[in-house]
Amino acid sequence: MEQELSNIYPLVPRVGVGDITIHEGRILLVKRGIEPSRGLWAIPGGTLKLGETLRECAAREILEETGITIKVGDCVYVFDFFERDDSGKIKFHFVVVDFAGQYLSGEPKGADDAAEARWLKPEELSKLPVAKNTLAALKEVGFID
Repeated sequence: MEQELSNIYPLVPRVGVGDITIHEGRILLVKRGIEPSRGLWAIPGGTLKLGETLRECAAREILEETGITIKVGDCVYVFDFFERDDSGKIKFHFVVVDFAGQYLSGEPKGADDAAEARWLKPEELSKLPVAKNTLAALKEVGFID
């Protein structure tokens, strides 16, 4: 049972939830402090807990990782995330649901799984290592071209 609930080498896919929060022309992103995608800038989020709604998860994860309080809006992007190890075994498998968030309060500070958290302008993204799924989501919602 423990292996089934693990994010690494799971027996079943895990549900990941994130929130795309844009405030004053800037996007809230985190520099991931753990795998998968350690060291890459990404939409803040995490794994859904038993008994938690998707929206509750989004609000909790954003607060835990960034210190920012949001109002969770509509679902805006969904994708599959797979990562295999060198032998081809599935190391990570998430179905990720991203919501649109409205900033309410707080100053970004990396915490929990996030090494850093920042508000970033679209033009700043080209200077940073950004996860490809994050770039795809930000294109989908019209934040970047």
